[in-house]
This record gives sequence, C-alpha cells and structure tokens, in this order.
Amino acid sequence: MVAAAQIFTAKVMHKRLFPKENHFAYGVYYLALPLPAQPLRSIWGSFDPADLGRRDGSDPHDWARAILSDYGINEMIKNITLITMPRILGYIFNPVSFYLCMDENGALRAVLCEVHNTFGEQHSYLCAHADRSPIAADAWLAAEKIFHVSPFLDRSGSYLFRFDMRDDKLGIWIDYHDAAAERQLLTSLIGKLEPLDRSSLRRAFWRHPLVTLKAITLIHWQAMKLFFKGIRYFCLPKQHAETVSATHNLNKM
Repeated sequence: MVAAAQIFTAKVMHKRLFPKENHFAYGVYYLALPLPAQPLRSIWGSFDPADLGRRDGSDPHDWARAILSDYGINEMIKNITLITMPRILGYIFNPVSFYLCMDENGALRAVLCEVHNTFGEQHSYLCAHADRSPIAADAWLAAEKIFHVSPFLDRSGSYLFRFDMRDDKLGIWIDYHDAAAERQLLTSLIGKLEPLDRSSLRRAFWRHPLVTLKAITLIHWQAMKLFFKGIRYFCLPKQHAETVSATHNLNKM
C-alpha cells in the first residue's frame, strides 16, 4: 500500500514474437500518488489531475470510484494509488496509467488501466476477479482487446494482465494474444518505489531526462522499425462507444 506520494523508477519492456521479432526496453519513471491527489508543480516533473479520468479538470479519484461502483467493487476499496507519468516541461503523454485499488487490509482487489493512444483516444480496462477476491501476484486476468493502440496490431484478440505489488516493488505484465489465441506481444513494467520529494524527483529526472518526450519519440521510432520490417499496418478503426470494459466474467452490477 502506498500511503504517501512515491517515485516509481522502472524498466519498460516490449517483445513482439511474430510475424517478425522486435524487442526493446528502456528506463522510465512514474509518479505513484494516493488519490485524491493535489496538483504537483515542479520543473522536474508535474501532475495535473485534468490529464486523466474525465479530463475535465476533476480529480480522477471520483471517476475511478464511479467505475468501481458500476461493477460492485467500490465499497470494498479503501485506497486507490495512481501510477502515472509526469508532465515534463508542460508536455504529457501517458500510454497507460494504473489505478491500484486496495482494501482496508492492503490487498489488491482491482486495477483500472487507463490507456491512451497517439490519436488522442482513451479506453480503460478494469481488471478484477469475478468474485471480487484479492488479486494474487501469480494471477492472470483476461480481457478482450477492444481499443486500437498500435497500428501494427489488429484490434482483436485479448490481453492477459498480471500485477505484483509488495513492499517497495511493483511489477505489471500485459501479454497480447491475437484472434487465433497465439501470444504475439509481451510487455512489462517492473521497478521500485521510493518516497517522492524534491530530491528524488530531481534524481529521477536526470536519470531519465524528458521521460514523456522520450516515450512518444520511442513509440514512433519503433513504429518506423516495424514499417521497414514489412509488418502489416492497420488503419485507425472507429472507436467503440464503450470507453470502459472489464476482464472476463466481471459484469456490471
């Protein structure tokens, strides 16, 4: 459980298995913020609640709580910790932010994954067991893929999510399986948490300078590599009207 604001320093890994292999990994840092969270203003990285959730200036805490309530999970959730990239020099791009939802005993009950693509669209996957039981570190949760992220992956198939949070360590794994149920893409975000203060934020900035600009630049660089490898390009489809979906067998109340 994150009781106070933290810095999450981690390594992102992507590995595409077919039709041609492509692998990359790089260092990043995130803010780990108990919600609701006040805006953070710093030259080393900032947080604006308006960047997430409803993106209307309201705190994403209320937005997340409303989704948890729709699925009958809200009452058992005591604390929500947001894992999100900071704004750097006024620029923000968050490929995915994670809302870790814990009960009064600190057990992880749900994770809301808020995904943004480079086309300005947003979709969220709610990960939880159908019986709302705690999410163990070795548990995989499956969800249908219904949001277009990479133009080099079809909008079909499914995701498998896994979350492991203990002490000062956090690991997140998301595997993509295509429409034929073949595992095609492996992704992970693994790192350590430390208290957030001016000193730790400054160290993270210099360790991984311009992190959000780095993320968007590497996304386009990897896309260029895939293009020249001859990987099929999928045009942007019309987004589904539903902006929140859940793991298999987790139904709205």
